[in-house]
Amino acid sequence: MEKINQTAKAILQSTFGYKQFRGQQETIIQSVVDGKDSLVIMPTGGGKSLCYQIPALLREGCAIVISPLIALMQDQVSALNEVGIRADFLNSTQNHNESETVVKRVINKTLDLLYIAPERINQPATLSWLQNCCISLIAIDEAHCVSQWGHDFRQDYLSLHQLKERFPSVPRIALTATATPLSQADIVKNLALSSPQQFLNSFDRPNIHYTVVPKVEAKKQLLQFLTRHRDEAGIIYCLSRKKVDSTAAWLCTRGLTALPYHAGLNAETRAHNQGRFLREDAIIMVATIAFGMGIDKPDVRFVAHMNLPKSMEAYYQETGRAGRDGGNAEAFMTYGLDDVVQLAQFIDNSPAKEEFKRHEKIKLDALLGWCEVTSCRRTPLLNYFGEDKIDIPQTKERLTKCLHCDNCDNPPNTWDATEAAQKLLSCVYRLNQRFGLAHTIDVLRGKNTEKVTQFDHQQLSTFGIGVELSQNQWRSIARQLIVKGLLSVNSLQFNALALTPQSRELLQGKMSLNLREEIKQVPQKKTNHEFKNGVSNQDAELWEALRTCRKELAEEHGIPSYMIFHDATLMEMMETRPRTMEQLLYVNGVGETKLNNYGKAFLEVIEGLN
Repeated sequence: MEKINQTAKAILQSTFGYKQFRGQQETIIQSVVDGKDSLVIMPTGGGKSLCYQIPALLREGCAIVISPLIALMQDQVSALNEVGIRADFLNSTQNHNESETVVKRVINKTLDLLYIAPERINQPATLSWLQNCCISLIAIDEAHCVSQWGHDFRQDYLSLHQLKERFPSVPRIALTATATPLSQADIVKNLALSSPQQFLNSFDRPNIHYTVVPKVEAKKQLLQFLTRHRDEAGIIYCLSRKKVDSTAAWLCTRGLTALPYHAGLNAETRAHNQGRFLREDAIIMVATIAFGMGIDKPDVRFVAHMNLPKSMEAYYQETGRAGRDGGNAEAFMTYGLDDVVQLAQFIDNSPAKEEFKRHEKIKLDALLGWCEVTSCRRTPLLNYFGEDKIDIPQTKERLTKCLHCDNCDNPPNTWDATEAAQKLLSCVYRLNQRFGLAHTIDVLRGKNTEKVTQFDHQQLSTFGIGVELSQNQWRSIARQLIVKGLLSVNSLQFNALALTPQSRELLQGKMSLNLREEIKQVPQKKTNHEFKNGVSNQDAELWEALRTCRKELAEEHGIPSYMIFHDATLMEMMETRPRTMEQLLYVNGVGETKLNNYGKAFLEVIEGLN
């Protein structure tokens, strides 16, 4: 075992350029090398890929990596080729001759890793020729796709259980960044993992700052957020294709480089936009959830949501695409009652079974509850994924106040909203639970609209009893009442507001109610002594020179900049200023292959500015 550990560490340093393993990486690698099945739950940016890439180099044969993302296999393979690992992919984008060449490489044992889509490996013909090859291990990436209770279920994943029967002596490792305890059990069961070693890493991403604001003027709120992310790469998620297109176009008129991505665009446009996002700096991708899974761009500095995602799992997975390099990043979300209504409609109109619909509503309610919390956001986020069952005392102690969320930065005030809530519920009752929020607020605020007059609602006892509060304040109250189960939306009756069994207790004065008071979000300003990414003014010239060198090399080799070196590696070069190839090899992220390919160019840049 000691010999294997030493060899793994040597590969980590000489091939990948890292001095030491992180977290449970070394233990996971040992488990796979020993031939055991494993389930790995590790947050994005935690180094999941090394957990199967290094064993692939230690075990005899070719490792099979199952990934649902055909479009990104090429980038994953290119990154491995850059560090001298023999990797290739097999998918529907290749012609017959190209596919046959890859197959021969596997058969002839001249390939270390083969990336393949689940639908391809499930084909009888593929399984047949693979059974005649020496397979070192099988890695199932994005393993949450096998769970019907997860946020991104894929039918093709359900057939992967047959790999146990086809390759009984080959260890399988299932990996994902996002899985609740229920989904974890589903993964083990549906993939037929044999007594797997389960590695549950903390879901905490301390480098990500979380901010959630009620939707007032969404575009202005977004633009205010983006003012501190000029010239940085990011992703903005919208619920509809139309919203994606309009938001991307609007951002371009504000001097930002924003590209749309959704399933309504043709494949060529999607590939072009994705390619620019991966290869260029300061590109903002405005997208539906069709974009993102498997994106390994390390320097995404922010992820913004213009609408509620459908669950906490989806939110965590999507925000996790920020800060993969460990640098500071932000997750920003603006949401409103219209998001709640629309997502509820999606669930109600789904052809799925009632049990599944109920489960989806529970997940949506959990996300809504998290949005409205008045304490630290990080603690309930981790609790949702069962973090309290993981023995990480230092994390729990630190999370008393994380200082990396809006509630810790600027704790929201609460107020006694009992009387206001009673007014709202009474108005809903007087309206016979037949009207939506906008009309209800008009009645409360005593507005003689055409609709109010049409139904003679100016005669109601609740007409005008809420003039002391603004429209936005009433929307906030309604949103929070829905989250607390004191009010509901009837999607089958034109989104009419309706009372719940819990409403009676509040209406009868048997309970009091405190709600959060909306606060204005003040944008964080960078201090004068800092350049971008915390680089001081005196280092700014070298920082930009290193980035320019990286960009030119990337263009020359036709690969994304981050495949040359991550920002963190350039930062360490800037701080240590190595003078020789030997000194440069000690920089994290500089392996022997990259040293030989690019070391001289970066040393010349450093020497020129010393």
